[in-house]
Amino acid sequence: MRLGIVTKFELTAASATLAELDLWLHEHAVTAIWSADAAAVAPPATGRRIVARKQIADDVDLVLVLGGDGTLLAVADIIGQSGRDVPILGVNFGALGFLTEITRPELFSALDAALHGRIEHDERMMLCGRTSSASRVALNDIVLTRTALSRMVDLDVTVGDQFVTSVRSDGLIIATPTGSTAYNLSAGGPVVHPAMDAIVLTPIAPHTLTHRPIVIPAEREVRVRAAAGNGGAEIYLTFDGQHGFALGEGDEVRITRAAKPIRLVRAANRNYFEVLREKLKWGER
Repeated sequence: MRLGIVTKFELTAASATLAELDLWLHEHAVTAIWSADAAAVAPPATGRRIVARKQIADDVDLVLVLGGDGTLLAVADIIGQSGRDVPILGVNFGALGFLTEITRPELFSALDAALHGRIEHDERMMLCGRTSSASRVALNDIVLTRTALSRMVDLDVTVGDQFVTSVRSDGLIIATPTGSTAYNLSAGGPVVHPAMDAIVLTPIAPHTLTHRPIVIPAEREVRVRAAAGNGGAEIYLTFDGQHGFALGEGDEVRITRAAKPIRLVRAANRNYFEVLREKLKWGER
């Protein structure tokens, strides 16, 4: 097995775990490719193969992520952009860890299961967003939002060949089922099971009470553009909160299901609803 290792930038709290990991990898004859950020916080060693984070998916069978959900989203972006089918094993070193659901004590049992072909994984749909000048993928969401100093924005939304609505709001979230528990949930959108083949459209602080989130089939293309008479309000487009840029006047964003899903290693002793209850306190009274 060829294992890629990524950590959150400057995650010194992972140093002791990385020392144990280094020993375990040698004992089990696993080839390790270290991202530069992981190597920087690991105890010094000679002979390591170190690559830039953006190259971590090039020649590995599995990527180990030590960090929080933001680090996992960054790695999912790298794998999605590469077009390779490489699963991610996320170990939580963050606060919530909804996507990085493997705990630190479970790390080596999960690696052992991977080494012997016993891991289970979930396939998670990703989105692809395109403008006239750029294209990126996202695991959680693609968001159009107003900039800090602009007023509300008016966005025209089309699904397939059918006009849906013009939304006056602080922005619009286009989320996957995986991303339904992220920004979408904070904005009042629904929780959607990750096995569903769906896309969620959720206005951010809409001006009217009648604008509510809507769930649509994943095979439909979503097109969003600034409505006529938007008064030059600036609109910013972001992908998983990792990458973003301002939209030019008249730019249209076309959003579809990405060609390939991403694979996330599942915790062996917890199902999705247990994670909801544990991480989000879902259903508690």
